[in-house]
Amino acid sequence: MRSFAEELDELRAEGLYRTLRTVGGGQRSWVEVEGKRALLLCSNNYLGLADHPALKEAASEAAALGTGSGASRLVSGTMELHEKLEARLAAFKGTERALLFNSGYAANTGIISAVVGRGDVILSDRLNHASIVDGALLSRANFFRYPHRDMEALGRLLREKRGNGRCLIVTDGVFSMDGDIAPLKEIVNLAEEHGALVMVDDAHGCGVIGESGRGSAEICGVLERVHLQMGTLGKGFGSYGAYVAASAEMCEYLVNRARSFIFSTSLPPAVLAASLAAVELVDSPEGARLRERLAANVSLFKARLAEAGLDTMGSETQIVPVFVGGAEETMQISRELLEEGLFVQGIRPPTVPAGSCRLRCTVMATHAEAELIDAAEKIARVCGRRMERRKSGEMG
Repeated sequence: MRSFAEELDELRAEGLYRTLRTVGGGQRSWVEVEGKRALLLCSNNYLGLADHPALKEAASEAAALGTGSGASRLVSGTMELHEKLEARLAAFKGTERALLFNSGYAANTGIISAVVGRGDVILSDRLNHASIVDGALLSRANFFRYPHRDMEALGRLLREKRGNGRCLIVTDGVFSMDGDIAPLKEIVNLAEEHGALVMVDDAHGCGVIGESGRGSAEICGVLERVHLQMGTLGKGFGSYGAYVAASAEMCEYLVNRARSFIFSTSLPPAVLAASLAAVELVDSPEGARLRERLAANVSLFKARLAEAGLDTMGSETQIVPVFVGGAEETMQISRELLEEGLFVQGIRPPTVPAGSCRLRCTVMATHAEAELIDAAEKIARVCGRRMERRKSGEMG
């Protein structure tokens, strides 16, 4: 039997060993990383709300209620702030009700394993987040994955595997490592044809995309046709936690069946208040201006990368991958970029398939145009250097 140390050595040899990097200060455009001042280009704080005065003030005032909620929601852990935030989220998403979870991971594992079980069917995009895969495995339902955004394959699975039990189609709204958007209109059409439920994990879309920030279902025109809209509060909303927006019946069912909801101490007051302030801000003229600024920044950054001949892998959103290929090469580029004052993470297996390693750049509304132009130039320069070295090695 291999020791843990031997397994860690194997990870190092394969270029897959992971370490933690401490970020000094808040989630602003510039941070301190390992003693170096660097432009932050790998945060999910897309609108810059994690450092917004309104959220900090709301959290500070709510902290007067205490630092914790004391219990799970079904014991004594349901506070007025939980109910206010859930009502505001339901109004924002246009559903009868919303239900809070402690994280996106807890939401996906809890929802999926509650809604379907043995004898039921789950159909999942192959590039869905790991928490969706884990939720599917926990459910013990029959689990099938279709090629990324392949609607012909999804239709075939529905015809061949649908069965007589419940059938749940689940997809990311915005794919977290590729930055593209699920074809939700086609998915919903197929679901309605075959009597299936649709669940969308919109962690990277809610608050950020769509005319009013309501996410991928809004941009695809199917807000009222998705049965389960999962979203997080720690990305576009700059706070922490997650929710599902759905019918009142579905939310009541999850209160009784979702184990990650039932058996977890609820979110604390300061987090709830910050999230409530964030939803109000996103659903305001200021939120619209931030989304416009973000869209302009994304367009500028992608254009500069494209001009340099870099492959952004079909990204449609603020998540902008830069294709590299090999794991060790990707991480070496990430290290060199940090030396250049740019903090951008390399993504390797098992997060992405082998051979598709990439830099995962994330643009924020708070980035200045000059900062993004400079970042694109640095990425192009460092990637170009690595390509030249690789060519020299091949020729040698």
